[in-house]
Amino acid sequence: TDQQPPFIMVDGSSYLYRAFHALPPLTSSKGQDTGAIYGVVNMLRKLLDSYQSDRVAVVFDAKGKTFRDDLYEAYKANRPSMPPELSSQIEPLLAIVRAMGLPLLQVPGVEADDVIGTLAKKATAAGWHTVISTGDKDLAQLVNPQVTLINTMNDTILDEARVPEKFGVRPDQIIDYLALVGDTSDNIPGVPKVGPKTAAKWLATYGTLDNLVAHADEIKGKVGESLRDSLDQLSLSKQLATIHCHVDLDVNLDDMSVAPADTEALRRLFEELEFRTWLRQLDGGDNDDAATDENEAPALETDYQTILTQAEFDVWLARLRDAALIAFDTETTSLNYMQAEVVGLSFAVEPGQAAYLPVAHDYPGAPEQLDRDEVFRQIGPLLADPAVAKLGHHLKYDRSVLANHGVELNGIAHDTMLESYIVDSTASRHDLDSLCQKYLGHTNIKFQDVAGKGAKQLTFNQVPLETAAP
Repeated sequence: TDQQPPFIMVDGSSYLYRAFHALPPLTSSKGQDTGAIYGVVNMLRKLLDSYQSDRVAVVFDAKGKTFRDDLYEAYKANRPSMPPELSSQIEPLLAIVRAMGLPLLQVPGVEADDVIGTLAKKATAAGWHTVISTGDKDLAQLVNPQVTLINTMNDTILDEARVPEKFGVRPDQIIDYLALVGDTSDNIPGVPKVGPKTAAKWLATYGTLDNLVAHADEIKGKVGESLRDSLDQLSLSKQLATIHCHVDLDVNLDDMSVAPADTEALRRLFEELEFRTWLRQLDGGDNDDAATDENEAPALETDYQTILTQAEFDVWLARLRDAALIAFDTETTSLNYMQAEVVGLSFAVEPGQAAYLPVAHDYPGAPEQLDRDEVFRQIGPLLADPAVAKLGHHLKYDRSVLANHGVELNGIAHDTMLESYIVDSTASRHDLDSLCQKYLGHTNIKFQDVAGKGAKQLTFNQVPLETAAP
């Protein structure tokens, strides 16, 4: 069996949330959100291409409560409800997974983790090697000589040797470890004041949670008091953290075989969701995963403004304060942030709703612009406010340039350069032009197209506003 490709299990729910939060929002021309669908399918395709296995299971959480909710009413109670722009993508995504011919499992009353654990146990008993693709640390408890975890977000592998390196405990101690440290995302209580290092130290000394509890009187200091105060809830924490590996499934391992893809269904779905690159690949065309057609992105109605008066600036200040998320960029005179002067600021508050605020274009005949210091005085508090979420690309540069002007930049919610690295650390390019081409099928205007090349290249303050602005 060692010569066979591994059994691939995909934690679909983990993929879904990661894709939604890591990738820029995409919508079709009809308003259907598609970014998470694109991200999950892209990760699936890369995973299947890497392992070339015909034994696959993609597992998602089913709707409704699970036995853990019955055990503990507050289980996951602190999680916000799924936003509609994500929930609207689930059914189309499941339809694509099915059309790809991949076995898809959702079991009511249990979580995806429990289904994965049950199948992993069956696969181990059958002598199969299993690779579980997930970003969920709880699944480390399933690792054994035949079960390995892979996190496709950062290409890290967790096997028997690497689990202790990451957590400080063996795979068979992970459940006890999780019971001690708790889990804020799942609202598992744990022991107050006990973090990963203390939990690992205790388990290294006492071996198991049961043995630690038996010697709880020996633990000194505040953490000892905290442990003794938490004894009643430790059993519950352990139950909540334990993946159930004996779920009744109406499928067996023989059902985990990849079927031929339903190309007509895929074509219909890709057309509906406007994934034009994948449509071309279905028809035997472009085999590159990256979008290469400017038409890949759905058509978007645009309203771009150049802000030249205080009245226009006042309107945009109000729009920026009301926006849930602001896309932000500086236009400057140099790539060296120590030398760069701010020439203008760009904002977007909705797809297609953006503005350019020039403050230092100084070529002959340049129109009158708002005073840069006065602009920073008015917009500075908003840029510095950590409660106002900002999105940008390589914002470390913008933050440094603004700091030279005495302006703080806080509230950075998304940096697409960093997120690109997280999604695909082995990619050769993480610049904005490459990412727009890859994910949106959009070709950006190059700097040299507006500023020229070589010795005659202009700095951005010399670029005419009609060229620089939208």
